[in-house]
Amino acid sequence: MFSKQTKAPARGPTKIEPLPTPVSTVDSARKSPPKVASLISADITIEGGVTGDGELQIDGVVRGDVRVGRLTVGETGHVEGSVYAEVVEVRGRVVGSITSKQVRLYGTSYIDGDITHEQLAMETGAFFQGRSLKFQRPAPQAAPTPVLAPPIEAQAKPA
Repeated sequence: MFSKQTKAPARGPTKIEPLPTPVSTVDSARKSPPKVASLISADITIEGGVTGDGELQIDGVVRGDVRVGRLTVGETGHVEGSVYAEVVEVRGRVVGSITSKQVRLYGTSYIDGDITHEQLAMETGAFFQGRSLKFQRPAPQAAPTPVLAPPIEAQAKPA
């Protein structure tokens, strides 16, 4: 029961082989490198619009429209123009309209303009002057029914 087991004869160095990984074009297309947010730092001023599909953080000044996938306006950030994005978080200043699915205004934010949104969250202390307009998703429309001509027998016959 508690006997000492005999040792197996010594072999050469152990070779560790990596596990096989299946290579698939679909998997490699899905696993793209993570996207890093672009940053406009506090000492930068941009005169003109900014457009892109990725994430942008503004700590400086942008005088023009901003159209990105996700926007964060930092406490020192300032936007003078319209903002269009899927998600917008504001800690700084925006003078202009905001159009986004999700908008979050932190306590340090200052907004002077209309906000068109699906979801709007505001912390105590946020300044907002303008209109809050909720997106109204259009109701699914049924295909229009074709207007059929009356059957030939039903049409009036000349007398």
